[in-house]
Amino acid sequence: MNIIKRITVVAGICLTFCSAASYSKEYKIVLIHGFQPQQLIVDGDVTASGQNYWQGYWNNLSDARIDWPSYERIEGKIATDYVWPKLKSFSESNFCTPGCIFVTHSTGDLVARYIIDNQETWLENAGLAPLNIVATFDIAGAGGGSELADVAVSVAEGTETWSFVIEAALEAWLGGDLGDEMGVLNDLKVNNARQLAPLPDARIPRLRFVGDASEYLGVTSPFIQGNDDGVVGTHSSCGANRQARYGSCSTGIALNGKIAQQGNAVNGFMPYHYPMLMGKAYSHGSLLEPQQQGKVTAASNQKNLLSGESIYFDTYTKTTGWWLWKSNYLYVENSNDDSMSTLIYDAIPN
Repeated sequence: MNIIKRITVVAGICLTFCSAASYSKEYKIVLIHGFQPQQLIVDGDVTASGQNYWQGYWNNLSDARIDWPSYERIEGKIATDYVWPKLKSFSESNFCTPGCIFVTHSTGDLVARYIIDNQETWLENAGLAPLNIVATFDIAGAGGGSELADVAVSVAEGTETWSFVIEAALEAWLGGDLGDEMGVLNDLKVNNARQLAPLPDARIPRLRFVGDASEYLGVTSPFIQGNDDGVVGTHSSCGANRQARYGSCSTGIALNGKIAQQGNAVNGFMPYHYPMLMGKAYSHGSLLEPQQQGKVTAASNQKNLLSGESIYFDTYTKTTGWWLWKSNYLYVENSNDDSMSTLIYDAIPN
């Protein structure tokens, strides 16, 4: 074999193996949106609504979406008519062979938990291979439910006395009056949410990203236990194993990044739930947007995916004040310029 042929063969072999190695790290990003209150009044196009939900930042960075209607229940038609066809398609096309990361927002966290608990059984019963889900990135996760759903359902059922304060909170959150359909609001009630697939066998890491500001001028906060992002409390977004008035996801770091003992922090988590980033200035909705809202801190700056690869956030410490009034703050690098969603996406191994 002459030298030119040797070089060609070696280059071809290298290209083959390099491409395979690169492909093995190209995780597929699957989006699962949250509750869409307008669908309780007008059904609309589920696919179009799903696409519109993610337009701010994530839609063009994803590989697939699992869209579902808010007027249905998770264990009912959401699972059978919307989730199952997607999972079947993913398995048949080997879509998740390189590894899938589910990026969820709000109630998407609860939908993902139901998927994690059931997908292996569903697919194997259909003669198909289970999906290789290496992690979920749960942004403003509602897996622990929202007290606002409890209020809304109680009002609709007539068990809650109507008041101006309740009206203001529900109108701010829902964008209008309650319709006849409650749909996924029933699943979002705190007790119901916490009883839905609470202990999946799969050891898929659920990485949590948390906000602490309200886009509703604070009118919803009196109904939510602990610190909140306007829709869910930290007991839900941090992944706590019980409902309580928590003020941080970390016992040593406040939501604003101050390094200090946190007496009201979450002290127990649901299985494989790991809080990562916390943003004091981010609300439930702004966590998904490309605009930077304020500096971000890290409850934890590193966690392994199920594949063994690591997601990592660089951090630095800043000291403010002087002498007895000196305080230390932990911040994530680039969070003074980049949005929370940008920080999350940039940390995904590729």
